[in-house]
Amino acid sequence: MSDAPGRDEPSHPLPSAARAPHPHDPPPSYTKYRSRPRLLPRREGDAIAELRRHAARGDGGARPPRRGLRIPGTRKPWTWGRVLRWVVGLFLGWILLSFALFLVSAQIQAGDTSDETKAALDDGGFPLWSATNVLVLGSDRRAEGNAEPGASTSGPSRSDSIMLLRVGGGHNSRLSIARDTIVDIPGHGAGKINAAYAYGGAPLAIETVRQYLGIEINHVIEVDFERFPGLIDALGGVTYEGKCVFSKINGGRRNGGFTLRLRRGKTHIDGEQALALARTRKNLCRPQETDLDRALRQQFLLTAMKDKLTTPGGLFGIPHGAFYRLPLVGWRTPRAFQSDMSGPTLAAVFAAMAIGGGAETHVLGTLSGVVPESEKDAAVEAFLEG
Repeated sequence: MSDAPGRDEPSHPLPSAARAPHPHDPPPSYTKYRSRPRLLPRREGDAIAELRRHAARGDGGARPPRRGLRIPGTRKPWTWGRVLRWVVGLFLGWILLSFALFLVSAQIQAGDTSDETKAALDDGGFPLWSATNVLVLGSDRRAEGNAEPGASTSGPSRSDSIMLLRVGGGHNSRLSIARDTIVDIPGHGAGKINAAYAYGGAPLAIETVRQYLGIEINHVIEVDFERFPGLIDALGGVTYEGKCVFSKINGGRRNGGFTLRLRRGKTHIDGEQALALARTRKNLCRPQETDLDRALRQQFLLTAMKDKLTTPGGLFGIPHGAFYRLPLVGWRTPRAFQSDMSGPTLAAVFAAMAIGGGAETHVLGTLSGVVPESEKDAAVEAFLEG
């Protein structure tokens, strides 16, 4: 009998995958593959493939491709919502840039205030929600060759303007003190209140005002008249509204000084004109005016500057709107004066002034320089309650 394989049996054994499974065969093994998460957004080629798969389904384009896929060479259409988002983004970016420049500039200026001045001040809360008294001093010191009669170019100088601001905690009021008001200056006896700055600078001026009025002085601002015009110009100028003003600063234009002429009513003025208005002592247009009228004009300028930044017309008016120059305003504002306040504190003072509404203004002083106690007490009470 032959050992040759039969017809029904193959000459070579079949591989296990080709023959029928046997009950005693071991179970097959499988390898699992997992796709990794996508780290990058879908490429344009993926978008085309997606569109092709979408067309191959034969649904006639009823179901759009997944969100975020875009046909190469096309641009996202502009809509009112998209335009609005861009406008809001640019607006907020402009505001943040201006605020950052303000903080940096304020921090630089705060470092110039002496330790004696800081020690003379009273402690207080944060100006945005706590009632805060700020003493504003304007010196009559001028640069060489730019001094009117009575002003100083070297050595001690008198405070050309004295104003108190009360902001925060729902308060917004101002009190100007006439520069010729007779008071007791600590260590120097009776004299005009503006002489305190000449005797002992800002520290003695703070102590003198505190003792005379009987109120706390939490912060101080010393105005730099040399840089003041630059701030007004950065704001786009301000609008003066009032009676006529005609004055000759430093002898007038013919003598190398400056001549100011403002008609009755409204007039748009630049920085140099605003400085001359604040410094005008003798108004040739109205010879009967006193130093009290001068104090009112200084308060008016402060209000005009505030309105430039808090009213729609002042911010966006054409061509003098302040918004277009806001970063420059942010940088120049702290540089126009010297203060003990850091950037956040100074910003809080301005914010409190802006949200406090119209400020109540008061002027303390008489033609003789002697103010009755009853009149002084009434002015202080109105200032504290305003």
